[in-house]
Amino acid sequence: MLTAKEIASQIGGILDLPETAVVITNAAKLEEGNANSLSFLSNPKYEQALYETHCGAVIVHKDFKPQQPINPVLIHHDNPYFAFCTILGKYFDPKKHRLGIESNHIHKTAVIGSGVHIGSTAYIEEYTSIGNNTIIYPGAYIGRNVKIGNNCILYPNVVIYADCIIGNHCIIQAGSVIGGDGFGFAPVNGKYVKIPQIGNVLLEDWVEIGSNCSIDRATMGSTVIKSGTKLDNLVQIAHNVEIGEHTVIAAQTGISGSTKVGSHSQFGGQVGVAGHLTIAPHTSVGGQAGITGNVTEENQKLTGTPATDVRTFLKSVANNRKLNTLMQDLELLKREFESFKKT
Repeated sequence: MLTAKEIASQIGGILDLPETAVVITNAAKLEEGNANSLSFLSNPKYEQALYETHCGAVIVHKDFKPQQPINPVLIHHDNPYFAFCTILGKYFDPKKHRLGIESNHIHKTAVIGSGVHIGSTAYIEEYTSIGNNTIIYPGAYIGRNVKIGNNCILYPNVVIYADCIIGNHCIIQAGSVIGGDGFGFAPVNGKYVKIPQIGNVLLEDWVEIGSNCSIDRATMGSTVIKSGTKLDNLVQIAHNVEIGEHTVIAAQTGISGSTKVGSHSQFGGQVGVAGHLTIAPHTSVGGQAGITGNVTEENQKLTGTPATDVRTFLKSVANNRKLNTLMQDLELLKREFESFKKT
């Protein structure tokens, strides 16, 4: 039995009613909770939902003061969303992983740590190393000489090709391919000849890869996804790309070969990035933008194609909307000028 008082203690929060006996059995949105639900409020625009909720307990910012009567007990915290996610992951995560080795396709040279689960039909090649408490779901393929760290999760049908390195605490969602050949071909006599891709992919610690992503191995050296970076579903990372620490990349973004993305950057969905570029740290790129040149200054907010700063882009959009009126005015001036010439 989990109480609001225990939750406050675990997250380092402060209860507005220290002697409350509220029991929590589930987590829910403010609009959908019941007397045993835990929820949170971090965005002020949803404050009205707090006054209407039936939740038993709600985590709010430490400085929050309700302006209307409320039903739930409040737990005050510096970061309500993070605190809520902490409890969500610990008590209410529906993904309960199996334990033990089920697969019959593990090479005798593979080194398997303690507490590892390898699902049925997963295929583990020779000289692979799998760290402690790592979970590998059915249908995964782990190639030769692959090294996987501790506390990782590889969901069904993940493919890790030979020589790739996966750090600790990494999550790779279903269907993603790590270490496929880069798109490297040399034009010879009107034909394209495949260039051997002999490098690898390195995922550092705490990296998360969404479903159906492709991260290509380097031609030589490594394609690198640095610590704490998160990729959404359907992201393409080409050969020899380097993604800096704690960067987030939304779905359907493609980054071309040998580009280097600085740390703490943010990419919206469907962003396209040309090859052999350098993008400064703390760059924020809006959805569907196209980056065709180097980004040399940090902390820029870019959008559009070719990408430019947001203010310039919005001005250009506003000007484009005036083009039809301007063309009409120009046509009127032409007629007046022609009429003037005739007189």
